[in-house]
Amino acid sequence: MQDEVRDKSVALVITVGKTGGRLTADLLKSAIRHYLKESQNPKTPHGKQTVKQLVRQGAGVQNIEITDKNIKSFEGVARKYGVDFAVKKAPTEGKYLVFFKTKDKSALDAAFREYAAKTVHRGKPKPSLRKQLAHFMEAVKNAVQDKVKNRQKGGMEL
Repeated sequence: MQDEVRDKSVALVITVGKTGGRLTADLLKSAIRHYLKESQNPKTPHGKQTVKQLVRQGAGVQNIEITDKNIKSFEGVARKYGVDFAVKKAPTEGKYLVFFKTKDKSALDAAFREYAAKTVHRGKPKPSLRKQLAHFMEAVKNAVQDKVKNRQKGGMEL
């Protein structure tokens, strides 16, 4: 009986070893195929990236200066319009240099228009809601209401 158990356990170990070896070989082949496919078609990064990645893409790179107060608003607008950009801090001035490129010039123009509109509107104070409400309440109080009798219903009509 012990001989049977030993023979069965040895057979099980050999079977698992063969199956595991085949599975490992298949996984390695699949990984190599995937690696070769990716190396033939490298993906270019989009959106925010490093300056080195942006310059490596080969397109013309331009830059502008942005103050640190509104750098996040520019990032949101650039992502919205699909502009590839890289942000680098200018150490002496405390400002940021934003390097950018895009395939479509109109997308870049639209992004800068929206960004400029955001920065211009940021400085204007918002009107007080309480003042607006008080103004409209005064307008309603001062409105003259003409009362005309509605003869069909027997009541007053506004």
